[in-house]
Amino acid sequence: MNLLKKLFTYYKKNKYPISHGKTGIKEVGHRTYVGGLWDEIGKLQFEFLINNGLKPSDIFMDIACGSLRAGIHLIPYLNEGNYLGIDKEEDLINLGISKELDNKWLNIKKPELLISNSFEFNKFSKVPNFAIAQSLFTHLPPDLINFCFKKLSFHFDKKGVFFATYFVSEKKHDNPKKAHDHGIFKYTIEEIKSFGYSNGWDVEFIGDWNHPRNQQIVKYTLKNI
Repeated sequence: MNLLKKLFTYYKKNKYPISHGKTGIKEVGHRTYVGGLWDEIGKLQFEFLINNGLKPSDIFMDIACGSLRAGIHLIPYLNEGNYLGIDKEEDLINLGISKELDNKWLNIKKPELLISNSFEFNKFSKVPNFAIAQSLFTHLPPDLINFCFKKLSFHFDKKGVFFATYFVSEKKHDNPKKAHDHGIFKYTIEEIKSFGYSNGWDVEFIGDWNHPRNQQIVKYTLKNI
């Protein structure tokens, strides 16, 4: 049984196959904790972003960057100081640096890496004009998704582009009540659009982007008011 099937099975029983936070990271390792498929999803994000206009000169923010599954591709590509990674799990970032990122890229490209469980985007020294939240909103209830959009709207380039992924359901889904790194949250397209519209963002539902677990991707841009 693959990881996603395990997650759905345990979700129905209100249990999870992996412990939350430090304990879970220690149990299964930094690659499995973020969902596995390390090479595949890391490269998928990088190629998608390049194909959608990301340039080395752009200031890029990786929201819920985890153990740098995408970061190991993006940090070498971007200009010095232009990778901004934020995650609530310090152990994931530390393991990403020590186990996955070549020290030369850390020294040459000087990425900014921030530990925060409350989307403190304002703590970065730069304002991003490109961002992605890959498999973040798949683990969050609506109040935290809206909180993320609200906070991001105050620290994002007015002409920037923000991509986010979701598990999509045709009907309103009975999601878990609380956020969990391995909970499965599914939203209708209308709900997905409302997260943007209600927080001052325009929305373009892109949909399929060849994600191996069928997460769908959405493009958000700040409204010109």
